[in-house]
Amino acid sequence: TSITSAKIQVNGVNLHYQQTGEGSHAVLLLPGMLGSGQTDFGPQLKSMNKQLFTIVAWDPRGYGQSIPPSRDFPPDFFERDAKDAVDLMQALKFKKFSLLGWSDGGITALIAAAKYPALIHKLVVWGANASVTQEDVRIYNGIRDVSKWSEKVKKPLEEMYGHEYFAKTCEAWVDGISSFAEKSDGNICQELLPLIKCPTFIIHGEKDPLVPRYHAEYIQKHIKGSR
Repeated sequence: TSITSAKIQVNGVNLHYQQTGEGSHAVLLLPGMLGSGQTDFGPQLKSMNKQLFTIVAWDPRGYGQSIPPSRDFPPDFFERDAKDAVDLMQALKFKKFSLLGWSDGGITALIAAAKYPALIHKLVVWGANASVTQEDVRIYNGIRDVSKWSEKVKKPLEEMYGHEYFAKTCEAWVDGISSFAEKSDGNICQELLPLIKCPTFIIHGEKDPLVPRYHAEYIQKHIKGSR
C-alpha cells in the first residue's frame, strides 16, 4: 500500500509521478490547472482499491515536481500533455490503461483517448470542456489574480510553487486557455470526441465555479455510448 515517488525522462523532460497498488487494471490520474498528483489526488492515491488497480498520478511538465521546465501554454499545450501522459505510461511499461482526468486533466484525457484508442481501456472525466466560450473567458479572468482566491484553494499551491511562480503561471494559463475562444466555435477538441471508442463516464459538479454544465452535456452528446 506504500506510495512510491519517482521521475522518468519522457519527451525530453523529467516527469514526476507517484505510483501505488498492484492490481492488473492500470489507471492514470490527470490533475487540473496548476495541479499535481499529490495536491489533486491525495485521497485517491490513499484509498483506491490497491488489489484491483495500479494507480499512477502524474505531474504534467511545469507543474508540481515536473519543474524544470517552467510551465508554458503554446497553442498545442493540451496535445503536448496528452502525448506526455501516454508516453509516460508506456515508459512505465503499461500496455493498456484507464484515464481519470479532472478539469484540464479531463481535456488532456479526452484528447489522449481519441488519439491513442488502442492504449486506453476506460475513461472518466469531470470538470472538463471541449471548447471555450466568451462566457468561459469572463469566468477565467475572474481567477487571473490569485490574491483573490480563497485561502483553502490557494494555500497548497503557494506552498508547492511559491507565490511568484504560482501567480505568474495562473496568469499565463488564463491567457493560454482564453486563446481557444478566438478559434471557430472556441474549439479545443470537439472534432476528436466522436473518435473516442472506450467506455466513458462523464461527471459534473453542479456547483463547479469554472465550468458551466453545458460543457459536460456537450461531451456526453458527442462521445458515442458515454454515460
